Amino acid sequence: MKLFTCTQCHQVVFFESVTCVHCGQRLAYLPDSNAIAALEPVYGGQGTASLYHAIGTANRYRLCENATQHSVCNWAVAERDDNRLCVACRLNRIIPDLRFEDAKEAWSRLEVAKHRLVYGLRELGLPIASRYQNEPDLAFVFAADQAGQRVLTGHEQGVITINIAEADAPFRERIRERLGEPFRTLLGHFRHESGHYYWDRLIKRNGYWLARFRATFGDERADYAQALKQHYEQGGPPADWRQWFISAYASSHPWEDWAESFAHYLHMVDTLDTAASYGMTLRPSALGGGQLDHTAARKVDFGSFEELVEAWVPLTLALNSLNRGMGLQDVYPFVLSEPATRKLRFVHELVRSASERPR
Repeated sequence: MKLFTCTQCHQVVFFESVTCVHCGQRLAYLPDSNAIAALEPVYGGQGTASLYHAIGTANRYRLCENATQHSVCNWAVAERDDNRLCVACRLNRIIPDLRFEDAKEAWSRLEVAKHRLVYGLRELGLPIASRYQNEPDLAFVFAADQAGQRVLTGHEQGVITINIAEADAPFRERIRERLGEPFRTLLGHFRHESGHYYWDRLIKRNGYWLARFRATFGDERADYAQALKQHYEQGGPPADWRQWFISAYASSHPWEDWAESFAHYLHMVDTLDTAASYGMTLRPSALGGGQLDHTAARKVDFGSFEELVEAWVPLTLALNSLNRGMGLQDVYPFVLSEPATRKLRFVHELVRSASERPR
């Protein structure tokens, strides 16, 4: 993710910021220009502001209704756009029932992760809205378990469903421990489930990519339900899964191998983009060892998958070392084997092929 600054005072601000801590201006993310802008209210006849002028531009915007009504969004809607919701919030089909305690807090956390997902997909130029009748739009359902009715996090026909319990960190940690997962985050859920969406969208009906998929990940026609039962109830992943897969769960079925690899690719691109925006350069110096190569963290060059991996590995080593210095878990509890790297290359090449942005 790029580094954002306030257009009024040029203070560094975060992607989720709603107010500049330096100058106090209201902030909003402008999807049409990929910028965080300071906003000046444009007052109407009743003395209220429904439109805002984005400082540094000639454009005017409305705040997303989920910002004005619920404070769970910081994106804006261009004046010419008649939709009440921003391009990320309008993808919602069902939101949490706000009559229940803590539902709004859970929804806010879900939206933070979802907005980061949508930002990343747009940056990569991946299609979100459908172009043909048989292609579903990407959509989201956020719901809670009810008496006798459990909400399963997953994807079906373009709809990503997230159980809002996943927004509760203690709950998520319990599940992570129970399933033996080294990494479980809200953003990870969104990126994983979006991988299933793009398998349906980009691979399922494309003979060329489907053949390549099967040669790389295996035959997805293997019984999915039986594969998951085997994974969860009959011994888990094979003992040598680290030699072949990015995660233990990826070993359960080719669809899950793909979704885990797709999510991993989004992790890599976003983190490298952020490091590059901050101008990070690694100059490792090992105690008692030889001189190590300097490595600049840089924006991903879509013409070179090798550059992506070469920048990624030393960055993750540094991030893990920093976390260990704070007594925290590794940021990146993964090892990129050759087969796992080959699968990431497949994701890279498919994303590049599917991108709707000029290169």
